Amino acid sequence: MAKKAGTKEATKKVARKAPPPELQPLQVHLYDVQGKIVGTVDLPPVFATDLRTDLIRRAVTAFASNRRQPYGSAPRAGMRHSVRWSGKGQGVSRVPRIRGTMIGAQAPGTVGGRQAHPPVTARIWGKKVNAKERRWARNAALAAIRDPQVVGARGHRFSSKTTVPVVVQDALEEIESVSEAVEFLEAVGVYDDVARAKAGVHVRQGRGKMRGRRFRRPRGPLLVVRDSAKVRQGFGNLPGVEVTTPAGLNAEVLAPGGDPGRLTIFSASALEALRGWAA
Repeated sequence: MAKKAGTKEATKKVARKAPPPELQPLQVHLYDVQGKIVGTVDLPPVFATDLRTDLIRRAVTAFASNRRQPYGSAPRAGMRHSVRWSGKGQGVSRVPRIRGTMIGAQAPGTVGGRQAHPPVTARIWGKKVNAKERRWARNAALAAIRDPQVVGARGHRFSSKTTVPVVVQDALEEIESVSEAVEFLEAVGVYDDVARAKAGVHVRQGRGKMRGRRFRRPRGPLLVVRDSAKVRQGFGNLPGVEVTTPAGLNAEVLAPGGDPGRLTIFSASALEALRGWAA
């Protein structure tokens, strides 16, 4: 009887999942909103651009510089003293002094005195970048997001089975609730990066926490969709997650802080919008 049972077990057919299709260069898997592989997608030629970290950082620095607000000290700061100057040849240093005392005032280096070279509002903080360099920096940042090693080196956490960038069917753009958004991120294997961003929120050091910048928040996944109206409702409040459109892509969004390799999720139609971009 044992022998017959063994033969029956041997004849049972074990259902096996079909292996995922083999990928060619510049190819990634196409996922559905349940995280299942439904095919492959050829990345646009712009993803074959050479990685130029120097151009990326130059463009990101320009973005940050152009947001700076000019500032300066009050025109008469440090000059509100009634001082006298005794002139030369008195055997004491030639410093303006408060009348009736020997206390130096008003001059740089004295208590309550003016600054030697104070900041002025006329200073131009903005930086210019050539249009071709700015486009090249954006394209180089796009090329970096398809390399799993570069994305991992930036600190992002995702499943080793997930291909980057993550390309999903257009049903992604119909997700409106936060619960559906979390289920989707878990299904495609990138929710660990959201958890990393949430755990990394901390109080900033220095005076910035008194000036509206109290917390530092790590950057998490970037979602690129054709229509972001619905998607923002589901993904907009998740820690570290940003939602944008192909028109909103630039070096700073794709490489925050000038470090290339941000974990990025594309909808299929948003990826197709990049086909016309020159490499």
